[in-house]
Amino acid sequence: MKIELRNYCKTIRSAEVLRNVTCTFESGVCYGLYGVNGSGKTMLMRAVAGLIRPTSGEILTDGRPGSALGRVGLLLENPSFLDSMTGLENLLLLAKIQNKVGEKEVREAISLLGLDPDDKRKYRKYSLGMKQRLGIAAAVMEDPPVVLLDEPFNALDRAGATTVEALIRSLKERQKLILLACHERGVLDELSDELFLVENGKVTLYDAKRKE
Repeated sequence: MKIELRNYCKTIRSAEVLRNVTCTFESGVCYGLYGVNGSGKTMLMRAVAGLIRPTSGEILTDGRPGSALGRVGLLLENPSFLDSMTGLENLLLLAKIQNKVGEKEVREAISLLGLDPDDKRKYRKYSLGMKQRLGIAAAVMEDPPVVLLDEPFNALDRAGATTVEALIRSLKERQKLILLACHERGVLDELSDELFLVENGKVTLYDAKRKE
């Protein structure tokens, strides 16, 4: 899959949150997004996911106008689920929206992130780290071709971070298109093939480590 942003601009309440962004993202590559809070990283992910539309410019998926909406798994900002339901119940409810996967796949995704799908605790009893793991499980449970992870290491202990790092490497090996935003430059250097610098809504290629 190839996603292209061409002169993409987005203005919200007179504030230009994305400024003339032109870049290309392809399957099998992990793209790191580096920048301070409020620089536009999350907004760029929203654009790629089709959650916002450009004020001007365009987005193309495999050469056709439009985003990859419906084919994207994403963790944006802080995950939020229904407090009165278990982790499994929450993800099963989400899975019903598109009916792409059943309970087997949902359970596998929860286990993959180091959680117990049979844990009877309600979501409100989850620790911050458990909530983060569940949010990532929700992003990958339908095996989407595009995975967007916004600060996925927030609230994770070392074991959780190692699990997520292994997941990202596995996704890349399986030819997923990955966008990874992280405030830790060392993590981005380790996991990403190309690093984009995001500043004041502008996106520039900072470092390309792929060998063509």
